[in-house]
Amino acid sequence: SFIAKILHDMGAKIVAISESFRALHDPDGLDVDHLVELKEQHGRVTHLFDDAIPKEQLFEVDCDILVPAALSNQITEDNAHQIKAKIIAEAANGPTTPEATRILTERDVLIIPDVLASAGGVTVSYFEWVQNNQGYYWPEAEVNMKLREKMVEAFNTIYDLAEDRKMDMRLAAYVLGIKRTAEASRFRGWA
Repeated sequence: SFIAKILHDMGAKIVAISESFRALHDPDGLDVDHLVELKEQHGRVTHLFDDAIPKEQLFEVDCDILVPAALSNQITEDNAHQIKAKIIAEAANGPTTPEATRILTERDVLIIPDVLASAGGVTVSYFEWVQNNQGYYWPEAEVNMKLREKMVEAFNTIYDLAEDRKMDMRLAAYVLGIKRTAEASRFRGWA
């Protein structure tokens, strides 16, 4: 619900949402504010609508960006061919299987891997640690600016590596992470 609300507030048209077993879909856009209110009142919302669809049909929805945000292994070789989105932003841990990643990459679907898409929270935690060590606290706008700079830099670095080496972004993120860890280990004399 949080990512739907954030994207909606930024001007995105949210055409579908899902819960454990059912999903809601409206190609003209869902009333996200109303759905958030219903969620606060009832806990779950899809059971309140007669026109809810099975959650598996969510992957067939015509959309620009698909954000799997709950469970791992939801995008598999069985449903990867049905996905119409050109971008998948993984907000869940491991929502796309390796076979599905291969299929989607061959179809030129950009997968922003979970390790990158979810890095904002860890980055802000680091900022909090730095501020606590300094005893100097930044305004929210400055935190958001610093976060944006770090995330855009990370995305661009990983994207460029993926393009240069002809690999998917998940593998590029892992390659970059391992390389930086090895360099830090050597610098500290651990290797």
